[in-house]
Amino acid sequence: MRDTRLRILTLLVAAAACAFAAEHESLLIKNVTIHPVTSSPATSAEIKGGSVLIVDGKIAEIGTKISAKGVKVFDGKGMDLYPGLINTGSNVGLSEISSIRDTIDLDEIGIFNPQLKAEVAFNPSSQHVEIVRAAGITTVLSLPSAGGGGGFGRAGADNPIITGQAALMHLNGWTWEDMALKRGAALDMSFPTIPNVPRQLQNFLGTPQRTYPELEREYKVKLEQMGNFFEDARRYAKAKAAGAPDFEPDPKFEAMIPVIEGKRPILVRAERERAIKDAVEFADKEKVKIIIGDPHELGSTAELLAKHGIPVVLGKTLVLPLREDDPYDSQYTLPAQLFKAGVKICFASFDVEFARNVPFEAAAAVAFGLPQEEALKGLTINAAEIFGVADLIGSIEKGKLADLILTDGDPLEAKTSIKAEFIAGKAVSLESHHTQLYEKWKERP
Repeated sequence: MRDTRLRILTLLVAAAACAFAAEHESLLIKNVTIHPVTSSPATSAEIKGGSVLIVDGKIAEIGTKISAKGVKVFDGKGMDLYPGLINTGSNVGLSEISSIRDTIDLDEIGIFNPQLKAEVAFNPSSQHVEIVRAAGITTVLSLPSAGGGGGFGRAGADNPIITGQAALMHLNGWTWEDMALKRGAALDMSFPTIPNVPRQLQNFLGTPQRTYPELEREYKVKLEQMGNFFEDARRYAKAKAAGAPDFEPDPKFEAMIPVIEGKRPILVRAERERAIKDAVEFADKEKVKIIIGDPHELGSTAELLAKHGIPVVLGKTLVLPLREDDPYDSQYTLPAQLFKAGVKICFASFDVEFARNVPFEAAAAVAFGLPQEEALKGLTINAAEIFGVADLIGSIEKGKLADLILTDGDPLEAKTSIKAEFIAGKAVSLESHHTQLYEKWKERP
């Protein structure tokens, strides 16, 4: 009787183990060179001939001698295993075809729209999702605005300042709920600037010419509007906490409560030196956390940002100088300048058309002084830390989601191919509209 019970118990345990493996989609990736890309030098050394065990979408074990029964095995002999790359600023999922307004869900009407949420408008069926994913990018920060921090088009009195909440989205899933990694990851803000539009361009565009005092006056009005909006948000939060009898919920101010409490950072698009300084001053005054986005001119602000512990999301590296008399490499060297000053950086495209190219923007910075390992961190662990998801993604560490890419070389190199990709432990297709066109036209006689 005792032997029978033991046999039954053994069978039950074996059945449970098989059911667990099937339910949790266990996978063993073996014979690869693992690049952990952690924030600590002690754990960032590559592991040759390594293996990674994935259970229930998370990394369960990492090492050179891992064995597991009843799991799928992926032999990646000769390949390199990296964390999935992150584009921390794009319009993927919110913009499809720029010339067709119905396919674009950006820049809603209104100056302050903190209640708008990028994730609920995210289109899981967008072709950009597949194309960007095929470049080794597993996560994007989807922004509710297409505008930059300064430039030519953000100075009008009716142009938005706070455009909504950006969301970190996985590039795999059936619905936006499946794909949302972190909702409300940051508040998207275009900081007001005094536009520097050449008179010749104004004439070409047919826009009315305005004097500098007029532009400065409009700029000050916007700053005052911002200050009043944040003050109103604080009064709203106090009234809600006090349980005022005449209290009425307001979606705009509800969305501002995590911001004024320091729980949600503001991604501030600040292109020029003055805008960056003003943004830092504004953040100090309002006691809020900010991240500088898409700067094109640093001046003396690198040390200022380092002193305040403010990270930077860099836009395209391969762009022309801001002004005609700037050095030709003024944009190429921005990442290295910030790194040398001690500022934590990550990379973004701030568009949808070239979102897949963000690894090469980081690579271009390496040629102009940024260490290669820091460029890779800017696409992985730094990005995860800046937006508060380092416990989930950004490196190959036990307990994190298995966002992984298998490559035949350095992912920053254009010649490198992505051989396999996993998002939360699930193998994803590398097929896209581009590969479909290639397969079609290569057969042409």
